[in-house]
Amino acid sequence: MTATRWLVMTLVLLAGAGAAVAFLWQLQRQVLFPAPSTRGAELDLAARAGERLWLDAGGARVEAWLLPARAGSPARGPLIIYAHGNGELIDDWVDAFDPAREWGASVLLVEYPGYGRSTGVPSEASIARTMLAAYDQSLARAGVDPARVVGYGRSLGGGAICALARERPLSALVLESTFSSVRTMAKGFGLPSLLVRDPFDNLAVVTPFSGPVLLVHGELDSMIPIAHAQQLRAAAKRARLVVQSGCGHNDCPRPWNELREFLLEHGLLTPR
Repeated sequence: MTATRWLVMTLVLLAGAGAAVAFLWQLQRQVLFPAPSTRGAELDLAARAGERLWLDAGGARVEAWLLPARAGSPARGPLIIYAHGNGELIDDWVDAFDPAREWGASVLLVEYPGYGRSTGVPSEASIARTMLAAYDQSLARAGVDPARVVGYGRSLGGGAICALARERPLSALVLESTFSSVRTMAKGFGLPSLLVRDPFDNLAVVTPFSGPVLLVHGELDSMIPIAHAQQLRAAAKRARLVVQSGCGHNDCPRPWNELREFLLEHGLLTPR
């Protein structure tokens, strides 16, 4: 093979590799952040005694819903800050948290930039800015006990909550069906981890976290294998892992009993 031919083949291979890298670089955010718009008619938030907050997150206008504890709750109670999965909206969760509100906890549902009615572009950085704005704005309100703020994230939301825990004090973490990091997930699918743009390194946050951690994971989860939860449990100082048998990533029952027991055990919920 002549030197010229060898050079041409090398350039062709390099161009192909470069195109593949560029494709993966662009495609990964479409996969990680499918960003639904809306589910149709907007829920009647007022009928649920909720309040809409608009967050300024680095130029993006992002929506959040504050759902206060039900009547008869203490004047200052715990707050659960909830971050949902990557294919969901806050609209999907407003009624689901009724049990927690009956226990006396307020709930803050935080949207992601570019999701639903919110502007902006989703990324690890923009989601982290949103979570910080949500924390700061909600704690400035009456009725929230700053010593009892719990971060609860499901799937991608686990990364959002850990991003918050890196910058703000949280009393406890609840991580459901989430990953140790997106880079570890990428390796599991045979993808180069160095190309991951939004690593969401939950393991690096959970390891030094001094508060209690509740991990909930479906036994048959093929999207985010249970090994991720086991890795997080092994790294955390005070972690409990609840394995939900017979279910996977999106079909497990809501872990309300386990959550209530966890909050009571660590003094984050007032017995009623």
